[in-house]
Amino acid sequence: MIRVRNRSVLLIAALGALGGCASTPPEADPVVQKLSDLDSRLLRIERVLANQSLLDLSQRIEASQNEVRILRGQLEELQHNATRTQDQQRDMYGDLDRRLASVEGGAAAGAALGAAPTSSLPVPQGDDRANYQAAFDLLKDGKYTEAAAAFKEFLVKFPGSGLSDNAQYWLGEAHYVTKQYPDALRAFRTVLEKYPDSRKTPDALLKIGYCNYELKNWGEARTALDQVVKQYADTTAARLASQRLAKMESEGR
Repeated sequence: MIRVRNRSVLLIAALGALGGCASTPPEADPVVQKLSDLDSRLLRIERVLANQSLLDLSQRIEASQNEVRILRGQLEELQHNATRTQDQQRDMYGDLDRRLASVEGGAAAGAALGAAPTSSLPVPQGDDRANYQAAFDLLKDGKYTEAAAAFKEFLVKFPGSGLSDNAQYWLGEAHYVTKQYPDALRAFRTVLEKYPDSRKTPDALLKIGYCNYELKNWGEARTALDQVVKQYADTTAARLASQRLAKMESEGR
């Protein structure tokens, strides 16, 4: 009986010892701990990089917005300058057309015919734009013979210029205003033949009708004027062509 009790005591003591061992936490694995530390550090680095990327992106966006504002301002300035230049050119051409129309009555043509022609460019050392402007100034000043010579020389010296179509047209005007209708007719026809896409094409075709009218080529005049009305409707050239056609109708031409 005593032996049984002793065995029970020993069993209880052993179970107590085992229970105590089970309640003690196991020692942490150093490899797992190291990986956990590295993971924490990576998370902190990623957060820093994310914040820095957002800052850089914000700065780039702000810089781009500033560039857009600057470019928009430059564009508005260019548009303003272009509009002002177009207005100046329109006023200049309008004034010249009015002056040429008044001269076509014959008051100034006789004096212009007596002027001595020139055989060289108005600006011998200048480029095409400088010489075109100089020839155009001669035309504005009523020096029609000198202007015609200057435009002819321009077309010889600068055949590939972007101003050649205008020069060819104003050469025709210089001849027309001095009543040299055959020469004017040839000049205006050259505009159509060499520069069919020029903005001067409607006006050149109108003046072909006018020249034929003055030369009493009634059929050719009507053909050219009708073409202006049909091909270039709602333009000043079409309006003037309609007026000349009405005049021919009233005259029985």
